[in-house]
Amino acid sequence: MAGERPAVLVLEDGTTFHGTGFGAEGETFGEMVFNTGMTGYQETLTDPSYCRQIVAMTAPHIGNTGVNDEDPESRRIWVSGYVVREPSRIVSSWRARRSLDEELAAQGIPGIAITGTRALTRRLREHGAMRAAISTAAPDPAELLARVLASPPMTGADLAREVSTPEPYQVSPPEGAGVRYRVAAVDLGIKAATPRAMAARGCLVQVLPATSTAEDILATGPDGVFFSNGPGDPAAAQYAVDAMRGVLAAGVPVFGICLGSQILGRALGLDTYKLRFGHRGINQPVKNLATGRVQITSHNHGFAVAPPGVTAEHGAGAGHGADAPPGADMPFGAEGAAASPGAPGPASVPGDHGKGVLLDLDTFAPFDTAFGRAKVSHVNLNDGVVEGIRLADAPAFSVQYHPEAAPGPHDAAGEFDAFCALMEGTRHAQA
Repeated sequence: MAGERPAVLVLEDGTTFHGTGFGAEGETFGEMVFNTGMTGYQETLTDPSYCRQIVAMTAPHIGNTGVNDEDPESRRIWVSGYVVREPSRIVSSWRARRSLDEELAAQGIPGIAITGTRALTRRLREHGAMRAAISTAAPDPAELLARVLASPPMTGADLAREVSTPEPYQVSPPEGAGVRYRVAAVDLGIKAATPRAMAARGCLVQVLPATSTAEDILATGPDGVFFSNGPGDPAAAQYAVDAMRGVLAAGVPVFGICLGSQILGRALGLDTYKLRFGHRGINQPVKNLATGRVQITSHNHGFAVAPPGVTAEHGAGAGHGADAPPGADMPFGAEGAAASPGAPGPASVPGDHGKGVLLDLDTFAPFDTAFGRAKVSHVNLNDGVVEGIRLADAPAFSVQYHPEAAPGPHDAAGEFDAFCALMEGTRHAQA
């Protein structure tokens, strides 16, 4: 890259990485997270679920295929900043229209190349996602750290309304294909591939703003309602929870993914909590508890639904102890806190692949909700995190992962078919 310039990355615990800036000049703040995908960086950058986050890629070489005009998942780049080990110096794709460096610069997104992406990832895994800043202005790291500590945390952040469409719009089935179902999709941070996936199955998708009420949603006359992925803390999106409850009460089929799954969980009376470092990548193993089948799935979330009967307080380090939900956030230094004989050590912390993954995955008993019986349908095999919910007495289900797989494996594409089958079954039952 021409005109290489020094840059610095500062984490809220004071950890500092020096590197080379690329993309836009200046500085940016956000929650520091990492993504383990080896491909799909353009989809990652434009995924609204990354709003107000600085994303580090664990794959060492990013930007090889440049940037094209066909693969963006939204109208803009949403990440606050971008961290890679080595940005590609050339573009090797006939589809490319410009380089990654040029695209980041054009959209005002600072990036930094550091040799220590592995050290950064280990730091985040051990201590949790944390606030951070990238600066190409070469400030004093101590002064930058002070501003990092003054920046807003992700816990309590209501970001769905920030990234959502301001006006409704439609996505129609391919030309020549008939309309089988009308779907109202609540945009909490929806990716472009998602309504396209439903449209390919004959759905006329009406995409609605995040703050749409149940009355707004039902006024579209939907055969089914979809609640999308999105950024932020589900506990801060009470408007979406209220809308979900209104739709459930109306008996209209519901399908939620990612944030939409967390919204369904809260609508059913379950709690949500912040994961220590989240799931972000395209290789997460998820088990269907009904069939025993394991799917490799695409993920991007930092919050999760607490298992039935588990209450997870919000805030850094909340929910720890014997009843901690899987993968729960942990305060700095907590991994070394157990010094007394017999006390649990680091491997016992849920999400450390210790006790948190040693759940009896086949004994999630059904639980009562205001809308009938429900059950946990899927779990993550890495850390036992709840990955799906299904109502037994109402037409509603959700998954924590991304069946549209943009990017990612297509193991879970059948979830859209399941939604269509649910709408078809409800239609016949009401005939």
